[in-house]
Amino acid sequence: MLQDAPTLTDVARLAGVSEITVSRVVRNKGPISRSTRERVQAAIEKLGYVPNRAAGALASAGAPLIGVLLPSLSNIVFPEVLRGIHTALASTGYQPLIGVTDYDPVKEQEILSSLLAWQPAAIITTGFEHTDASRRMLSSSKIRVAELMDTDAEPIDIAVGLSHRRAGFDTGRHLISRNYRRFGYVGHDWNADHRARLRYEGLRAALDEAGLELKAEERFDGPSSTMAGRETLAALLSRKPDLDVVVFSNDDMAVGGFFHCLSANIRVGQTLGLFGFNGLDIGQALPLPLSTIRSNRFAIGRIAVEKLLETGQRPAEKLIVDTGYEIIAGATA
Repeated sequence: MLQDAPTLTDVARLAGVSEITVSRVVRNKGPISRSTRERVQAAIEKLGYVPNRAAGALASAGAPLIGVLLPSLSNIVFPEVLRGIHTALASTGYQPLIGVTDYDPVKEQEILSSLLAWQPAAIITTGFEHTDASRRMLSSSKIRVAELMDTDAEPIDIAVGLSHRRAGFDTGRHLISRNYRRFGYVGHDWNADHRARLRYEGLRAALDEAGLELKAEERFDGPSSTMAGRETLAALLSRKPDLDVVVFSNDDMAVGGFFHCLSANIRVGQTLGLFGFNGLDIGQALPLPLSTIRSNRFAIGRIAVEKLLETGQRPAEKLIVDTGYEIIAGATA
């Protein structure tokens, strides 16, 4: 059963101050001692309290809002998700409020608090990795919440995406069926990209089932990029030159790996197989189309909005929508 959202009165009671003091802290108005401000902020975080800034402003203007939190707009994956969101919202009268978290849960918490203060009709966020305070705010708000890209955990309300662990497992089985046996892995920062780690775990599970193992792996300490993929594959092959296939954390990294192979005169698809994830156009535009998995990013954004707007009330039953994926055989593995 959904609990009532915490109120300003609840915060005041927990912090041991007056409601006026809480209001001043929330609005950052008037002289407040540092210790009092810290007590109030701690109570706000513990309760998941969100002030209603819309009451005297935006709500009276009659502009319904959907809060959208994405980890990046430079990664082509998320603009495609946003395009799906925009398409589904186009004829509804709802307007998106967009925040970019840079894969930082603390930054997500800060943006989320600001978005919820405007009392949006719904919040769309990415993945299940939230701070405790963010989860409390989302859980207690009672508004509709969609967590995108992943289905490997229980959602707050709705999850729309795919099982990354299963995608990694199917990657391993596909490559094993093509007679690859000496596997390597090239990845990027798992702290920022939890879904990449789930795919890695699925790959390991598929290899283990077949009595195989990763012969070598190398991870770049930072976000994925073409240059990171090129440099990291070079480092991997300098240690383990006899691999017959390398699985990359995503297509950005795999495209960089392809360029390394060109410069090192490694025959891709013959001497060494390369496999990515996401199904980006750039991978399919290579001289040899990249072998990869294509996720349904546009559909993820579109379906999330459609499901959120089916009812304004959060249902008792949580919903998981699996948008699936497609293995692209390509020519690199």
